[in-house]
Amino acid sequence: MKLIRHQREEKGVRLSTESNPNQVPSPSEQSRGHSAAGHVGLWLIGARGSVATTAATGLAAIRTGLAPATGCVTSQDGFSSIPLPKFSDLIIGGHDISDVSIAKRAEYLVGAGMLSQHLVNALYEELEETDSRIRPGYDPSCRGESQAEAARRLANDINEFKISHSLDRVVVIDVSSTEAPIDYLPEFDDIGLLLAALEDPSRDILPPSSLSAYASILAEASYICFTPSPSLNIPALRQLAAERGVPTAGQDGKTGQTWLRSVLAPGLAARGLKVLSWSGANLLGGGDGATLADPQAVAGKLQSKNRGLQSLTNGATTPLHIDNVPDLGETKVAWDHINVEGFLGSRVTLQTTWSAYDSMLAAPMILDLARLMGLADASGHRGPVGEFGFFFKDPWGSDEHSFAEQSRRLLEWAREAGTHVALERTNEKDATQYGVGAR
Repeated sequence: MKLIRHQREEKGVRLSTESNPNQVPSPSEQSRGHSAAGHVGLWLIGARGSVATTAATGLAAIRTGLAPATGCVTSQDGFSSIPLPKFSDLIIGGHDISDVSIAKRAEYLVGAGMLSQHLVNALYEELEETDSRIRPGYDPSCRGESQAEAARRLANDINEFKISHSLDRVVVIDVSSTEAPIDYLPEFDDIGLLLAALEDPSRDILPPSSLSAYASILAEASYICFTPSPSLNIPALRQLAAERGVPTAGQDGKTGQTWLRSVLAPGLAARGLKVLSWSGANLLGGGDGATLADPQAVAGKLQSKNRGLQSLTNGATTPLHIDNVPDLGETKVAWDHINVEGFLGSRVTLQTTWSAYDSMLAAPMILDLARLMGLADASGHRGPVGEFGFFFKDPWGSDEHSFAEQSRRLLEWAREAGTHVALERTNEKDATQYGVGAR
C-alpha cells in the first residue's frame, strides 16, 4: 500500500505541474528526512558513454564476485564501520541520446583493450538489463518541446525509476561530454525569469548539462557534476537547488594528472621548495579527445584543471594544453615538467608521465560518490558537500586542493555522517518498538 500511495502522490505532482508550468514538481516525502541510506538509485547522465559503461560493468562485477572493488576509496578499511549503502544496494539507470546499448559499448571497450572479453561475456545479460533502464536524454538538436517540458520529462523519468525499483533515494551523476562555457544572460540571475524563459519553445536558454541539473532539482534527487560543463554554475539554478534542499557536489572529476598534482604540489611546499613553473600537456583519444578538440569545449576544461594548481603553487606559471590524438583510443597520456627553486637559488626539475585508461580511473570514483552521496542524503545534508572536493578539480563548497587534507576531511565527514545516520536508525527502531513517533 505504501508504494501505491507514493505513486498517487507522484501523479498528483505531475498534474499540478502541468496546470502551473512554473511550479517545481516534488517527489514523495519518502525521499526526505533522516534515515538509513537504504537502496540507492544511481542515475547517470551520459549513461551509454565509456565512463558510465565502465562503472556499470564494474558494479556488476563487484556484486557478482567477479572482481574486487580495487580503486574504490569507500572499500578501504577506514570506511568499513560507516553505514554506507552496499554495492548490492545500488541500481543504475540514466539518460542518453545515443542508441548504442551499454552492452555494445562494453564490446567496444573490449576492443580498445580496457575490458576483458571474459568479463563482458559473463555480465552481458546484466548490462543489457541495465540498458533497459536508460531513457532518452535531452537533445537540443531535436526540437518539439520547450526546455521546461524537457526538464519535466527528465524529472519524471527519475521519479519513475525511484518508484518502480522501491528506492529510498536517487543520486544523479553527470558523466556526459564536456560542454563549452556559456555567455551570461540576465535570466541566469533570476529564478522567475529563468523559469519563464524555459517555457518558451523558441528558446534554448540552458545547455544540456544545466537542463539535466534542473531536472534533478525538480525530482529532488541528489546531484553531482563529474564534468567541467556549465551545470549548476548558473546562480538561479544554484538558488533553486538551495531552496529545495538538494545535496550537490562537483565539479570535474580529479582522475589522473590533476590528482597527482594535488599530491606533489603540497609536498614540494612542505619541503620549503618554490615552484617557478609547472607546464603540462594532455594527449587524449576516444570521445573525450574529439570533444576537447573543440576550442570552446576545451576552454572550460583548461580553467578547471589549472585553478587548483594555481592555488597550490601560489600563482606560479602553469601553462597547459590538451591535444586530440585519435590513435590513443581510450588511453590518456599526461606529461608534466616542474621547475623548482631550492636552497641558494639552485634548481630542481621534476618530470612525470601518466598513462592510463581514464574511464577506469573515473568509474570507481562514480561508485564511491554514489555511496557517499547516499549517506549524505540519509544524514540530512543539504546543499554542496565541500568534503567531496577529494574527488574534484574545482570543488563546490571548498577552497581546499591539497589531496592529503581533502582525504582527511572526507573520512572525518563520513564518520560524522555515519554516526548521525546510525543514531537516527536507533531512534527509529526505539520509536517503532515502543509505539512512539512511529510513522
